[in-house]
Amino acid sequence: MPSRSAAGVRTGVRVVVSGDRGTGKSSLISAAASDAFPEYVPAVLPPTRLPSDFYPDGVPVTIVDTSSSMESRVKLIDELKRADAVVLTYACDQPMTLSRLSSFWLPELRKLEIKAPVIVVGCKLDLRDERQPMNLEQVMAPIMQQFREIETCIECSSATLIQVPDVFYYAQKAVLHPTAPLFDQEKQTLKPRCIRALKRIFMLCDHDMDGALSDAELNEFQVKCFNAPLQPAEIVGVKRVVQERIRGGVSDLGLTLEGFLFLHALFIEKGRLETTWAVLRKFGYNDELKLRDDILPVPTKHAPDQTVELTNEAIDFLRGIFRLYDSDNDGSLQPSEFDDIFVTAPESPWTVDPYVDAAERTPQGNLTINGFLSEWALMTTLDPSYCLANLICIGYGGDPTSALRVTRRRSVDRKKKQTEKNVFHCFVFGPKKSGKSALLNSFIGRPFSSNYTPTNDVRHVANAVEQIGGSQKTLILQEIPGDGVKKLLSNRECLAACDVAVFLYDSSDEYSWKRSRELLLDVARRGEESGYGVPCLLIAAKDDLDPFPMSLQNSARVTQQLGMEAPIPVGVKLRDSKSVFSRIVCAAEHPHLSIPETEKGKKRKRYRRLVNSSLMFVSVTVGAAVAVVGLAAYRAYAARKNT
Repeated sequence: MPSRSAAGVRTGVRVVVSGDRGTGKSSLISAAASDAFPEYVPAVLPPTRLPSDFYPDGVPVTIVDTSSSMESRVKLIDELKRADAVVLTYACDQPMTLSRLSSFWLPELRKLEIKAPVIVVGCKLDLRDERQPMNLEQVMAPIMQQFREIETCIECSSATLIQVPDVFYYAQKAVLHPTAPLFDQEKQTLKPRCIRALKRIFMLCDHDMDGALSDAELNEFQVKCFNAPLQPAEIVGVKRVVQERIRGGVSDLGLTLEGFLFLHALFIEKGRLETTWAVLRKFGYNDELKLRDDILPVPTKHAPDQTVELTNEAIDFLRGIFRLYDSDNDGSLQPSEFDDIFVTAPESPWTVDPYVDAAERTPQGNLTINGFLSEWALMTTLDPSYCLANLICIGYGGDPTSALRVTRRRSVDRKKKQTEKNVFHCFVFGPKKSGKSALLNSFIGRPFSSNYTPTNDVRHVANAVEQIGGSQKTLILQEIPGDGVKKLLSNRECLAACDVAVFLYDSSDEYSWKRSRELLLDVARRGEESGYGVPCLLIAAKDDLDPFPMSLQNSARVTQQLGMEAPIPVGVKLRDSKSVFSRIVCAAEHPHLSIPETEKGKKRKRYRRLVNSSLMFVSVTVGAAVAVVGLAAYRAYAARKNT
């Protein structure tokens, strides 16, 4: 049974209780469920459910008992891997079981890669030797320092019912209101992603944008998050606490961002994580401090050959953002200006693959407007949900459904012999050392390098391409490593998202030509088999080198046989290669042309035509026969009627 609803809200918490034999696991569970000390408990209890009204959060808790015997180890591991929280027990009257936590149980949880929060519970408190008192905080501090996954430590007694319900309340709380995403225990500070989320919330609540929350704005925030207004005396009290503890936390205009962040850090330090989590969830955040999927209305693609693009409204918003953050008006964004845009997003999205080096930049490393919009186009193509989340986080105020649109099916574009797309996705195939990386680098303005560095992973670059007449289209080039072609083509729908495919070969190397031809035929066959045939172009790279004998004749013959354009010569090293990108866009804009046909594909097409013409002949013949019979019947009927 899933523990989350469709909106990501917890519908249940699964707590697994483990520890050494005889530490009181089963008695603890039984006492919590019945509010009485059990006379007799079996060795291992069946799963026990605490109803939703047992604790204030209104979420039911399922408690799973476990055995520590070797025979039950497989089942124990399985239960631990399914746990939302783990309760580790030791016996207060058996010091050895306490030392076993750090010598065995906690390292074992790490070895099994259990990510659930841990609650350490000392059972049988009533049996501890009073002559050997123990300070729990002093004993557990070094253990908690070593094992940060420990959320809480508590001691209890099932016999006297001391703190028994608290054990599973803390376990539930650790799941529903986790500390790890919000607070760095080691540094005793809010984590960066938490600060970014709270900063966005502060800015959304600061309606007059004066850098402070006035009393009215604070009250509105309180009502939104907790359905109850603050009394004037309470507002004064909150401000006083902030003023006493942090300089600059309160200004003449109200509570500043520094004060707002301090308040939440204070809530967490005092164990009131539910307060901060209530705020975060009210503004749409999940446990990873990302916007939940249920508030991201990404349009649905109904077919594999449809893609998602930014609308003109979203592009206009992004142009405005670029101008706003281009503080020196030099037409490009410096790294500091660029980072400021995403200060209210979970992180800056383009600092990792596939976005980190995917767009045009100036020689100083600044991002141009073309590069900025191209990065957004790439993110929309690869991950529409991620794109929409970032748009909302940086302040897109329009209806989220107006930011993205689904394109028409490519198969429909092919029939209509035109496309309405503004972003084209191009797969770049070719053997090693054919010049794929050089082509991609030249597309985003990177200088040519004679040092060969093989591409082992899929790489993307994106840029705007200006067409005749002044129109602009965005082109995404995706380099397919030679080792990854087989895996790519094993997926029947691999070409569905591809608008055009180009095949590079080193025109000075005969092997490179032969391998590129093989790749071209493989892709053509896959397109014919799947119904996702794509326009293809052949590019003779390294045109500045001496070609191998018969190079031009062989490539021209192959393209002619397949019904493609003649190979395009490109010398990335010596001359401008921009014209080749216009040719690629032009091929994508005419999706019915340049689709290669193999001999097998031609035979299949001829066979279909023959079958269709035969069926048409049969239907015409049958229709004529039916008409003759009908006419004869009518004449007989008319003659009989006249008689």
